[in-house]
Amino acid sequence: MSPHYTPDEYLAAERESSVRHEYLEGRIYAMAGESLQHSQIGVNLIREVSQQLKGRECQVLSPNMKVKTGDAGLFSYPDLTVVCGKPLFLDTHRDVLLNPTVIFEVLSPSTEAYDRGEKLFRYRNFIETLMDYVLVSQRRALVERYSRQPDGQWLYVTVDGRSKRIQIESIGCTLELSEIYARVEFPEIPEPDPNIR
Repeated sequence: MSPHYTPDEYLAAERESSVRHEYLEGRIYAMAGESLQHSQIGVNLIREVSQQLKGRECQVLSPNMKVKTGDAGLFSYPDLTVVCGKPLFLDTHRDVLLNPTVIFEVLSPSTEAYDRGEKLFRYRNFIETLMDYVLVSQRRALVERYSRQPDGQWLYVTVDGRSKRIQIESIGCTLELSEIYARVEFPEIPEPDPNIR
């Protein structure tokens, strides 16, 4: 059985580590490297969102900024985080953000279920400042957005195709999928065998 760590133990070790790790309910998980598509999409997102937020009260933070859920059961490294107003941090290290407004995750085959499941649950239920959670596919031009409504419910919107755009009203951004997926070539998907049902 793998050892169980407290949040303080995790943070002490993480601040000395050359490899990034996420923390979930006492377990520590090393983060894998990224594919070319993942890297291209991440850079494109940072460029597009940063450009639209230039000179405004919201700012983009890199994938090296940790985010803590309110219950302290999860410390994560989103692919892109937007914070509006004054960033609030866990402690004087100023490396764990408490008040994200928007979180973007580029989906990977190894983490897609986790991003859609446990992270989605914790982000929506334990980060009061979070207004949007945006999932970006690296297998096709597809962006999904979960948006907090005034009544506390979450609205799900999906946008499919390079010619489309998605609006993130909480930060006043409109993102063109053609820009998010600029230079990205998707892997070939094999044709289904008509002899197999």
